[in-house]
Amino acid sequence: MTGRSATSEVAKGLIKNMDYKDRQKYVDALKKQLELNIFNHSLALEACMGGLFDYFIANGGLTDLEPKKEEWMLAGLLHDIDFSGEFKPTHPQKTLEALAKYGLTISETVHNIIKAHAPDLTGRKPQNKAEWSIFCADSLTGLIMAVAFVYPSRKLADVKLSSVVKRLLKEPKFAAGTRREEIKMCVNPEGLNLPIEKFVEICLNSMKETSENIGL
Repeated sequence: MTGRSATSEVAKGLIKNMDYKDRQKYVDALKKQLELNIFNHSLALEACMGGLFDYFIANGGLTDLEPKKEEWMLAGLLHDIDFSGEFKPTHPQKTLEALAKYGLTISETVHNIIKAHAPDLTGRKPQNKAEWSIFCADSLTGLIMAVAFVYPSRKLADVKLSSVVKRLLKEPKFAAGTRREEIKMCVNPEGLNLPIEKFVEICLNSMKETSENIGL
């Protein structure tokens, strides 16, 4: 599958794969730990990570050395769990400590993916597609949400791909905190090797599939 049809199939299959092992335990911890906007962002990034994994699988873009889909999604879900309370000043270096409050742990693989979303703070530069995906998609989720908020309906279902791409590339003052240069690194041949519009499309469609869970 290629192009729009492949992306559509990714979106259709995403929700079926959201309930991976122990997910609810992690979600419950996030609800207790995070403010609502950060919690919703975490769900959005989880969805994007699952959508990107599915896209690469459908298009032969992953090697056997890549982390499993559950690890991609869990990293997206948990990447900001230490962005609150006593841990916030040292985010994202207290992921394990924040999880320990709730008797939870993660694998080294998941932890490395989480570290890669903020390499300037952790020293972990993206080293595989999972890590490049979380690095490039993290800030994109906020931009997509911001675009939804300017629609009269405030619904992701109404957001057009062209609207997101336009605000990403041509309106730098819109959602000015968006790390646009990181998003645009999705084109890096050594990383995701995805055109910007395709990358945005995958994440937008993935977020639409979980829109009810993030209040949009």
